[in-house]
Amino acid sequence: MLCARRVGGLGTRAAAAWPERAGLGRLGARIRARGVSTSWSPVGAAFNVKPQGRRLDLFGERRGLFGVPELSAPEGFQIAQENALRKADSLVARVCSLPPGPRTVLLFDELSDSLCRVADLADFVKIAHPEPAFREAAEEACRSIGTAVEKLNTNVELYQSLQKLLADPKLVDSLDPETRRVAELFMFDFEISGIHLDKEKRRRAVDLNVRILDLSSTFIMGTHFPNKIEKHLLPEHIHQNFVVTGNHVVVDGLHAEAPDDLVREAAYKIFLYPNAGQLHCLEELLSNRDLLAKLVGYSSYAHRALQGTIAKNPETVMQFLEKLSDKLSERTLKDFEMIQGMKMKLNPQNSELMPWDPPYYSGVIRAERYNIEPSLYCPFFSLGACMEGLNILFTRLLGITLFAEQPARGEVWCEDVRKLVTPPDLGHCTKTVFSNISCGPRLTETYSASHESGLDRTAVVHESEGLLGYIYCDFFQRADKPHQDCHFTIRGGRLKEDGDYQLPVVVLMLNLPHPSRNLPTLLTPGMMENLFHEMGHAMHSMLGRTRYQHVTGTRCPTDFAEVPSILMEYFANDYRVVNQFARHYQTGQAWQLRFSHLVGYGAKYYSYLMSRAVASMVWKECFQRDPFNRAAGERYRREMLAHGGGKEPMLMVQGMLQKRPSIDDFVSALVSDLDPDFETFLMDSE
Repeated sequence: MLCARRVGGLGTRAAAAWPERAGLGRLGARIRARGVSTSWSPVGAAFNVKPQGRRLDLFGERRGLFGVPELSAPEGFQIAQENALRKADSLVARVCSLPPGPRTVLLFDELSDSLCRVADLADFVKIAHPEPAFREAAEEACRSIGTAVEKLNTNVELYQSLQKLLADPKLVDSLDPETRRVAELFMFDFEISGIHLDKEKRRRAVDLNVRILDLSSTFIMGTHFPNKIEKHLLPEHIHQNFVVTGNHVVVDGLHAEAPDDLVREAAYKIFLYPNAGQLHCLEELLSNRDLLAKLVGYSSYAHRALQGTIAKNPETVMQFLEKLSDKLSERTLKDFEMIQGMKMKLNPQNSELMPWDPPYYSGVIRAERYNIEPSLYCPFFSLGACMEGLNILFTRLLGITLFAEQPARGEVWCEDVRKLVTPPDLGHCTKTVFSNISCGPRLTETYSASHESGLDRTAVVHESEGLLGYIYCDFFQRADKPHQDCHFTIRGGRLKEDGDYQLPVVVLMLNLPHPSRNLPTLLTPGMMENLFHEMGHAMHSMLGRTRYQHVTGTRCPTDFAEVPSILMEYFANDYRVVNQFARHYQTGQAWQLRFSHLVGYGAKYYSYLMSRAVASMVWKECFQRDPFNRAAGERYRREMLAHGGGKEPMLMVQGMLQKRPSIDDFVSALVSDLDPDFETFLMDSE
């Protein structure tokens, strides 16, 4: 009944090469000045200055986290979860007492929403809040709500109320396509949880599911902790590359780009040093997943997990990966030989290629081949400039504008969290904010520039539809913050019983360096690509207008959820888009270059690869000729973004591409990305 809530980025991406623009002579880091103003738009300026701290407000009302009044203190999570569970009990009673019909699905979705609104928020707070008391309270709320959900997924009476609906052909025919799909998804949740089993086995399934939730949480938290080693065990001259606390050196990452081989080796061996507790947790997690899958009737956990995805089953995934591997094997060997040769050239005394070497030497090869130095580009990619670029792109492509505002007291968990908000001149007005693309009515919602349904938050505004939703930008590094780029759904969008639309709320979490008094946060090309990637997830959440929160935004199959985010990387890599915002944070110079994937970077999960294949086809079919094509943008929203998980993913892909791609099409799309048409990328845009 609960959806997967966190959508992760790809982590550290390999920096793409930036070939020089044609017409500048030799390849080089040469920049030509143009008459460009150094002034920033409000959204750009908001992200290019260091926060001066919250204004002192001794008498103002303290808002809770995300504007939820109960969450002004850790104890509020207990109140919130108790309220949610009481409401859930009431909704279960209503569902079971009503005759089957479309209202059954609405109540199921309201039941899911009442629990998700606590669980989703707590899922973020438990890993991101800087105060242990909040993290612990959120963790307990997740456990409590998660247990309740697993019990509901094996509640026979609740199941029968949905089964009666789906077993009646006349009732099924009366449902619109989205409602029918959501009903079938809720039924699927029952089935994979073991509703068909006898009472004892159902209880066993609940226990396994709850244990899996606990193990998953424990394992995820364990991946965020750094490792440390006693100082005397490391050469003193590399201590400066790490954090030193007392007698220990703390290693919180791989330092893959460090030029010193010894630093990379030390970081790799220390950071990835086997942790017995983590290993035991992972082994138990895998074992319980296997037990659960077989208990409910699947041959493996993979067969259970891939139901409803583009791939459908693990056999298709293996076919996709094996075909891709065959196509790339020769290229991979050449790349390996090239990297090996570069290490031989730079370090002939220690030339064996080690696991910690490829990212660094790949970067050296790119820099040498294109005569580039990434540090030369960073001044042109201040965080404010990149946010301004996103604003320009979204306005021209989708009719969306982003604005920035100071959060209310107690609304955010850290003072450097930024808000994107509606402009002051909109004031109080009525706008159309819901338009079910496939079948639903158009509804209106009255909203204020600073207040909606008792919640004061971020906002994203469409030129004709009005308020779309809210984004909190948690972009900067801090102690104990996970080193992971993520999109979190805090609240899903849905059509409420009173006719208003419940607007989505999301958080984007990055790990960027802080700005200083005189220097804004400057992004590398890889950081800029990550920002565009995560904002792609946010727009998926903002632009979805599903009737049901169960399928809102990124609540769709994983191998489709990454399509909008990866498509944004193509925009980030296009010189026509970059040329709109890349300018020096001090001088205002413009810069017209395109960086492109020379070697596809690896992904841990097939979903990223399959999503990249779909995104590649969408880019080439719809946006490569004109990345600001408004008609293509509207079609993209209508066919892909608007439905969330409310439509079969392959049907959305087929609607966008006007054909049903095969596995061979996916493989060909990925391979073709490794042979970019540099003449297209290098043309002068003036």
